[in-house]
Amino acid sequence: MSNLRTRFPFKACVVLILALLTAPSSPPAWAASHREAPLIALDPAADITDSYLFMSYEPGRENRVVLIMNVIPGQEPSSGPNYFNFDDDVLYAVNLDINGDGNAEDLVYEIRFKTEIRSPFDDFPVSYAGLPPIERLDGAGSEGLGLRQTYTVTEVRGRTRTRLFRNQRLVAVPSNIGPATIPDYEGLAAQGVYIDPGTDVRVFAGQGDETFYIDLGATFDTLNFRRNPPVLSNAEDANDAANPFGVDMFSGFNINTIALEIPVSRLVGNPASQVIGMYASTSRSARREFLRDSRSVGGGRHRQVARLANPLVNELIIGTGQKDRWNATEPEQEAIFLDFYRNPRLATILNIAFGLPVPATPRQDLVRVLLKYPGQAANACSRQNPCSELLRLDVSVSPTPAEQQRRLTVLAHDDQGNSTPDPAGWPNGRRPNDDVTDLALRVVAGVISGDACCGGSPHTRLGDGVNFNIGAPGTSVTANGISTKFPFLPTPHSGRDRRHIDPGE
Repeated sequence: MSNLRTRFPFKACVVLILALLTAPSSPPAWAASHREAPLIALDPAADITDSYLFMSYEPGRENRVVLIMNVIPGQEPSSGPNYFNFDDDVLYAVNLDINGDGNAEDLVYEIRFKTEIRSPFDDFPVSYAGLPPIERLDGAGSEGLGLRQTYTVTEVRGRTRTRLFRNQRLVAVPSNIGPATIPDYEGLAAQGVYIDPGTDVRVFAGQGDETFYIDLGATFDTLNFRRNPPVLSNAEDANDAANPFGVDMFSGFNINTIALEIPVSRLVGNPASQVIGMYASTSRSARREFLRDSRSVGGGRHRQVARLANPLVNELIIGTGQKDRWNATEPEQEAIFLDFYRNPRLATILNIAFGLPVPATPRQDLVRVLLKYPGQAANACSRQNPCSELLRLDVSVSPTPAEQQRRLTVLAHDDQGNSTPDPAGWPNGRRPNDDVTDLALRVVAGVISGDACCGGSPHTRLGDGVNFNIGAPGTSVTANGISTKFPFLPTPHSGRDRRHIDPGE
């Protein structure tokens, strides 16, 4: 595609950009795996903000796969007296393809919650109280935990359903209300990590720091980035511990997370391949009129209302008029949406707004990276050659220790521009601190397409200027905000002492 900036006056460019951002059938609505579709924006408890799939980098537990799904976006930590809880009516699930056929129903982990109001809080105006302080999730020391959520984990392998953690009471860790109510939040959260003795599976459910980082406000203000064009220098781009010109709009906010750690031996189903696929989903009990479109899950009827595998797909690729349909569709049916991958509207916007050269359409690189396993042809979707939108992880690739992880993964480089790739991050799975915003922008702009337009261009340094997450202080966290222990999300911000980093600070 040629540089359109020389052909369009500025006003025409603005009109076209706005049309692409607001047209009902074609736009990518800018977001960050949060509130990414019109209907799911009304249902935060079922809104999957992010999903992660990576080899554990906790010392001594490297031969295990970590699967994480986050929900309830943008939690202001001080939002009492009713804080943030999982929904008893939502089926939370992590779905896995372990034989490489694109159908992620080989192995499913279902998580269901049950909420109780414990006496005497049914007569109190608050749900939590530090009289005495909350020091335990159960038994003595848990008296102040007036609203408590317990949950179950069921492993579904084909037609076989196995209840894990059968002899344990699994308690979700509550929101971080403040030091008078929960004096040692990290200690309390550690109690919320459970291990199943029969399978060596670990689980955690509770609140965590929002690890996704993006200059969301600048992005939504019609690409009004704080540098134009938003291109980082080699030195800025190589620095994983400083934000050169962007503002992390999720700084100081929390999410709810469900994390599983599973031995590799339970997940690899095809001896010829070490690559597994995964997506997270939320489903609600289906009303009678929806039954024909619903699937039976756990003995009941549910309707999928959200899914998430690769980051930013629904936001930056799928058109607004199709976003809710996309959420309700299984990943192996991605051929329905193939035109959005082959003709990405975002690439046109980048070309018009910043004069960036982008590859010619139809694109095959996005299809290859997001919808295919290694070795599959990218030019067709069929039963023998399926297109399925999944996070894919090669479990034979060793994890990178937290202190050595690079936010730009395979596109990482030093301050001289020399390539220093980290192969253990997205698109090989995804870790919490991978900078998927910058990566996705560069992929859509054509950095991996192989086209002559993009390989040596300085625009491969495209980004929003946010290079790392400013998390809450805590132990076991590296200088650039990477948590080194399961469940791999930093301590959530305290309601009493929360702090947001604002533009200009």
